[in-house]
Amino acid sequence: MKKLLILSVAASAVLMAGGDIAPVQPAVAPAPVAPAPVASGWDFSGQAVVYYHTTDANNGDLFDQDTSRADFGLQLRAVNKNVFEGIGAGVEVSGLSTLNLENWMISNTMQGTGGADFDGKTDGGWISQMYLTYGFGNTTLKLGRQELPKALSPFAFSEGWNVFKNTFDAALVVNTDIANTTIVGAWIGGANKNGLGNGADMTDFNSANGDDGIYMLTVQNKSIENLTLTGSYYYLVDYGDNTQNKNTGNDTHILWGDAKYKAGNYNLAAQAGTWMSDDFNDDSVAFGLKAGGHFGMFDASIAYSNVDDGGKKGTSMVNIGGPKTPLYTQMILNQNFINFDNNRLPAYKSFVFRACEMKDWTGEIENKNKKSIIVSLQNIFYEIIFFCFSTIDIGNCSF
Repeated sequence: MKKLLILSVAASAVLMAGGDIAPVQPAVAPAPVAPAPVASGWDFSGQAVVYYHTTDANNGDLFDQDTSRADFGLQLRAVNKNVFEGIGAGVEVSGLSTLNLENWMISNTMQGTGGADFDGKTDGGWISQMYLTYGFGNTTLKLGRQELPKALSPFAFSEGWNVFKNTFDAALVVNTDIANTTIVGAWIGGANKNGLGNGADMTDFNSANGDDGIYMLTVQNKSIENLTLTGSYYYLVDYGDNTQNKNTGNDTHILWGDAKYKAGNYNLAAQAGTWMSDDFNDDSVAFGLKAGGHFGMFDASIAYSNVDDGGKKGTSMVNIGGPKTPLYTQMILNQNFINFDNNRLPAYKSFVFRACEMKDWTGEIENKNKKSIIVSLQNIFYEIIFFCFSTIDIGNCSF
């Protein structure tokens, strides 16, 4: 049974500052007191990331140049919740560079930034978020380039496994008028796609479904204590025509449900859903189960998922904005073995056990000018992938 060992290390430093920062004045003789500066309302933050990845796949060795990749990333953002008459705004810029490590230490990047050749894909930047917001009553509107969370958008979400997350050009409406219920509606027009290596151009935003876009409706309810129920529906007009030139005029529909129950230190979860279209030989259906909890010094979970397209290769259960799936058995690089049955078996199954002892370490330093510096060192991830049925992941064990 073949196995693959992957080692990924991500370290990040997060810088945050809020409002106007007044300079420190030297002590002088008493003078008339000047009015306090008026806060601008802008919150500034950012992060610097170093991501190194190595594997012993394809008869390679860990830490060899041919089997290693890395990126240095810098991200800066500014957010104001009330620029004018209740209208808020946010902007985020991101940049990546290998710092020329490809000359002696690595052979590829974690994410690409465009360019005609490899050297052109190692350094670059883009506007990762730029949006306007407006709220009234229990309703919030958000228009522009933004992140979408997997918890409320399981098939168009911003993936956080790489250096930086992918984002979407979208219009979002969130309403909480109904007690313990969140209703989310969205139209998704475009996106950049997350991926591994310089082929994943984070600077390239393309339409998600031609001029038609993608419509999404999600309802999440927490009326029952410790129980969270979430259901999502996606409507993709002429999806086969717009993305694969099928010229059939068939629409695609996605249904997905998720239930999570927390009982003290323990968690139970179940998920199920389907991709449906007359363009498919057969609809793809998936379900998953997960159980986990906190056991003394350890957090641990066990998960199972099943994807079945009737053996006729319907479509894979993947994110519109990247290669990952919403399945509980999704890890760093196992998506091609769990996202559809691929005619390998009547139904492709995956099994994952996760356990970890060390939590992410975060230290915070605050100075007299109220600037805050947060330094975070994430876990080191180990993956052993058994290509038949099972997957074991030690580390990254958040439930």
